[in-house]
Amino acid sequence: MTSASHLPPDLPSGLDAAIIDLDGTMIDTLGDFVAVLGLTLDELGLPRVERAFVERTVGKGSEHLIRQTLAAVGGDPARYELAWAAYQRHYLGINGEFAAVFAGVVEGLQSLRDAGLRLACLTNKPLAFARPLLAAKGLDGYFEFVFGGDSFARKKPDPLPLLETCRALGTLPARTLMVGDSRNDAEAAHAAGCPVALVSYGYNHGEPIRAVPAAAYLDRIGQLLG
Repeated sequence: MTSASHLPPDLPSGLDAAIIDLDGTMIDTLGDFVAVLGLTLDELGLPRVERAFVERTVGKGSEHLIRQTLAAVGGDPARYELAWAAYQRHYLGINGEFAAVFAGVVEGLQSLRDAGLRLACLTNKPLAFARPLLAAKGLDGYFEFVFGGDSFARKKPDPLPLLETCRALGTLPARTLMVGDSRNDAEAAHAAGCPVALVSYGYNHGEPIRAVPAAAYLDRIGQLLG
């Protein structure tokens, strides 16, 4: 199997595949989250949250985001199901409208493909949101597999989604690179035995990304191949 060369020195050579996160790694979806949460909270008669709160809170799945948002605005936790239904409806209505592909992502994905790596997208976003977003932004064709936060029994930072994605790709975790933007991705990768590279521009729960152990830190995904 062909593998990538010219990788940053801290990354292992002989990689066969890469698993790429979605929100904050390939696509800046913060505007979508802010808009959808605003519509959801309006519907529930609750105050809106600030953009900075959303940026700190995204990344652990939509369910976590909604529960944390309800807590932040003083909403009754018992209204979670109502909030979740409203959130899904509004998200499907605006999915991608306030989102943009980060600079260098298309070129980076193409370079990884050209180097012979097999690619999968693994996100904590529900699959019903992830697939249309990738298609709308012209990124779906780069991936053999797309898995969402509801594709497996557990989400990142649990290692299960990475291990199952490696199983689908038919690659060993040690030869499968995780590319993400947060501690969530790094913890999942470390536990699964995958090397991890983190982008510098994503959403890391308000923490500096270089405080998270990783084999490489990237300003653009294309830097993986020099």
